[in-house]
Amino acid sequence: MDGQGKEGGGAGSEYEVVARAFVDYYYQTFDTNRAALATLYGNTSMLSFEGHLVAGAEGIGLKLAQLPFEQCRHSICTIDCQPTPSFPGGILVFVSGNLQLGGEEHQLRFSQMFQLVPNQQGSFFVQNDIFRLNYG
Repeated sequence: MDGQGKEGGGAGSEYEVVARAFVDYYYQTFDTNRAALATLYGNTSMLSFEGHLVAGAEGIGLKLAQLPFEQCRHSICTIDCQPTPSFPGGILVFVSGNLQLGGEEHQLRFSQMFQLVPNQQGSFFVQNDIFRLNYG
């Protein structure tokens, strides 16, 4: 992908297609049914949310469900992805965008990184997830 979330020059690679589909699904689900995100994580998954580390699908699901806002809407600005040789078939995905919280006037800028790893069912799960708001 070209850093703008668009594939450049010809058909995109398989990892780019997977990364784009994942990002679309993740943020649509986050904005409409946050509790359902827990199924995207595994027992060994880790989330770093604004510096707070949470481990395991259950703990991550609980953390996401307990965020102190009811409604939000993400708009994605960029998606960058790379295959990861250290996890054969894995994909590193970096996302930047804006987050609009319900009842708030201003959008917040954010960055998020996902390490997607193949699972035994032939799909992917989120092994690592790092989220940060971007201030300034």
